[in-house]
Amino acid sequence: MSIMRKAGLTVYSYMFWIFFAITSLVYFVIAEVIWLITKLFDRRLLIHQIWSCYWASSYIFFNPLWRVRVSGRNKIPWRRPCILVANHQSMVDILVLFLLFRPFKWISKKENFSIPIIGWHMRISGHIELERGRNYSLVKLMEKASDNIRKGNSLMIFPEGTRYPGEKLGPFKDGAFRMALEGKVDIIPIVIEGTAKALPKKGAILTGFTKINVKVLDPIPYSSFEGKPVRELMHEVRDIMSEEYDHMHSKNTSI
Repeated sequence: MSIMRKAGLTVYSYMFWIFFAITSLVYFVIAEVIWLITKLFDRRLLIHQIWSCYWASSYIFFNPLWRVRVSGRNKIPWRRPCILVANHQSMVDILVLFLLFRPFKWISKKENFSIPIIGWHMRISGHIELERGRNYSLVKLMEKASDNIRKGNSLMIFPEGTRYPGEKLGPFKDGAFRMALEGKVDIIPIVIEGTAKALPKKGAILTGFTKINVKVLDPIPYSSFEGKPVRELMHEVRDIMSEEYDHMHSKNTSI
């Protein structure tokens, strides 16, 4: 990378994050006004969620460096709960998943709920907090997950548990698949490719023009894995996602 290009991307990145910080405050205020107005008649906070989708997607639409293609969003139901599992490469994943414009609750690590504005918004939105390494927290998580499924809320989870920016998916944890088995709901895999290049795991400098693909795969109905051992189910879903990711990655890098 030339010195001029690197300097240009650095300046642009600072401008982008300043824009992000300022507009997040504005969007947050609007979001909480929506929450106050709608919470009494919109118990699932669907209107609030759609505003969150517009909020997050604005950073995609107004960023000329990122070209995002989303396919298969209609496979995600509006009213029937399911477990959504997506691979995780970059913080940009969170933004692009909101481009699905579907209702869901995030399951996210506790630290994210402490981030100013973003964390406050997550709490009000009813997203679910996970304190890793604590058994009692896992029990509480499963209880909250079951309660949300009963209310008709889908859950969005990164089964890798952290960002894996390499050319392969990371190992999965079994929590999402345990929730699907206990909740008796379908699993919908989502494969993301290109975000690791858009914003590397270590650093805040955008890397230039990037193609990002988000693909919703076919739902895996509960009837097809009812009674199956949780780890066997986990490996089967990972294999499906890994095969699709390899195909998407090879296609993107060959362009």
